[in-house]
Amino acid sequence: WMLKVHFLFFFFPQVLLLACAENLECVPGFQQKVFYIEEPFEFIEDQPVLNLEFDDCKGNNKLNFEVSNPDFKVERDGSLVALKNISEAGKALFVHARSEHAEDMAEILIVGANEKRDALKEIFKIEGNLGIPRQKRAILATPILIPENQRPPFPRSVGKVISSEGTEGAKFRLSGKGVDQDPKGIFRINEISGDVSVTRALDREAIANYELEVEVTDISGKTLDGPVRLDISVIDQNDNRPMFREGPYVGHVMEGSPTGTTVMRMTAFDADDSSTDNALLRYNILKQTPTKPSPNMFYIDPEKGDIVTVVSPVLLDRETMETPKYELVIEAKDMGGLDVGLTGTATATILIDDKNDHPPEFTKKEFQATVKEGVTGVIVNLTVGDRDDPATGAWRAVYTIINGNPGQSFEIHTNPQTNEGMLSVVKPLDYEISAFHTLLIKVENEDPLIPDIAYGPSSTATVQITVEDVNEGPVFHPNPMTVTKQENIPIGSVVLTVNATDPDTLQHQTIRYSVYKDPAGWLEINPTNGTIGTTAVLDRESPYVQNNVYTALFLAIDSGNPPATGTGTLHITLEDVNDNVPSLYPTLAKVCDDAKDLRVVVLGASDKDLHPNTDPFKFELSKQSGPEKLWRITKINNTHAQVILLQNLKKANYNIPISVTDSGKPPLTNNTELKLQVCSCKKSKMDCSATDALHISMTLILLSLFSLFCKSFP
Repeated sequence: WMLKVHFLFFFFPQVLLLACAENLECVPGFQQKVFYIEEPFEFIEDQPVLNLEFDDCKGNNKLNFEVSNPDFKVERDGSLVALKNISEAGKALFVHARSEHAEDMAEILIVGANEKRDALKEIFKIEGNLGIPRQKRAILATPILIPENQRPPFPRSVGKVISSEGTEGAKFRLSGKGVDQDPKGIFRINEISGDVSVTRALDREAIANYELEVEVTDISGKTLDGPVRLDISVIDQNDNRPMFREGPYVGHVMEGSPTGTTVMRMTAFDADDSSTDNALLRYNILKQTPTKPSPNMFYIDPEKGDIVTVVSPVLLDRETMETPKYELVIEAKDMGGLDVGLTGTATATILIDDKNDHPPEFTKKEFQATVKEGVTGVIVNLTVGDRDDPATGAWRAVYTIINGNPGQSFEIHTNPQTNEGMLSVVKPLDYEISAFHTLLIKVENEDPLIPDIAYGPSSTATVQITVEDVNEGPVFHPNPMTVTKQENIPIGSVVLTVNATDPDTLQHQTIRYSVYKDPAGWLEINPTNGTIGTTAVLDRESPYVQNNVYTALFLAIDSGNPPATGTGTLHITLEDVNDNVPSLYPTLAKVCDDAKDLRVVVLGASDKDLHPNTDPFKFELSKQSGPEKLWRITKINNTHAQVILLQNLKKANYNIPISVTDSGKPPLTNNTELKLQVCSCKKSKMDCSATDALHISMTLILLSLFSLFCKSFP
């Protein structure tokens, strides 16, 4: 019976608690075989659905539950919970329970809302039809209602728990949040009489409901009956003022908006019970600042808190207002606005937004500007007036040149601070082409005008531009100038005749030329006709030549007052001539007098000239005289050769005459000597000191003797 009461109270709160109790013997198994629950929109994960009570009458040792739907489980205390959020669970669930001494099956029927009435009827059928075993329940704990903010004295009796069990020495025991759980000590129960008392004033806004449990125990503390749920509800009092918690409150409305335009919504919060008049709010405007052009510019819906305009669109004109910002003091009062209600206030700021109802207009019809030819930059600022809000696109100006700019020599931009149009020359003007320019310029706003407003004649203006003549420097044609010449051409050779013209065609001026930069000092220029000639030999291998190109600068100076100068660049590409003999490296080699490897050194050759005036190189030894030849030279590749001794030599210094010839036409030969030191080598140490007298190759000796002989006999 008590399970039925618990079920009805949990799922059908409209059913009254039964006021009697029955003493029934314990029957092993589920204490209720069939349950009816209303199908929710969704079963929530870990949220109890209902409580299944199983009792094997011997302590429920090793009790286990199994549910037919794997998406549900039954906790040890009998709570049926979903393992995840479930929107569809079928029409029935079956729960099987087993302990050491008993097992049983319970059925849970899931019914729709329209089936609730039938479910109630089923619950109240006789137990034989439902198959529900009778069980022992003797505690009646009716819900208790307590007003908040009660005044002393405390403790104060608030209710009573009844037990029909008359066991001698039985005691009531109360537990739960507010008794033995934080906040502890709020409620007490008389162990003998069952009277429930509260020990201090309650605050509904802190805790609105307490769910306690009552049980009956014997003298030793063993539970005889229960626990049974005891619900305590705190009755609300009007002890909280309305509060505006979402500020600051700022609303915007466009100027000229129709009467009744919603500006913003003001909502307050009241911590009291929302189901009572304690939290039933009504709104009112206490004050408007400023009060012009009307003291009642706005109205607030007393129930919703919507602020709307109540003046005509004509009065809602930003340009004629004292200020485009209004401040409203809004009051919220609970108790439905009755005089006894508590109040809270907040300030609402309403900004009248500008719309583009005024076109920009030039301050004058025609503007004048003067600019020198060849100069770029801003030449004049065009001023406009606009009555709209400077912080909006309805005020910001956009300028366009609509006529007089075919060469795109002019551009116009808006100064964001002043809204002026900055007219600039972006391509230098030429006085000789045109000394005057006339531009037609229009001005518009970033935002479009409202439909009944149009741009008029004052939104266009003319700009008269006068170009001043400037003495411009002569111009070389072409620039840079390029020419190709062989290096080593004779001094005085003509390189090029330059040509420079004066852009000032309306002035009759002469031009003279001069050298500006000639790094190597190789060139000169005729000051009258611009002919460039050489004053020294051009050398491609000079450090002043980069990538075979020599660069010089020349000036063309007109006869203006003051004179103007133009600069021309000349690039001379120098072709290579075979004018450099190859060089040999290294020029010194060392070898041990008992060396087994008689390859003395690898010689390399290089040439400052370019192909084909460089490698392949030809390496040769001067002829060796005497009974034995001491060395030979062997070519390795186009640029290297190997010098080899033909026998071990005595410790001394030797000069080996070698000639190397390039591949130019005609070829150039370099005769040089390789100094060879023959040293004594002991214990991996080379000793080249105290060498014998210098051994000169027999070829050089014979040549010297032959030379002396020839001089003796002319």
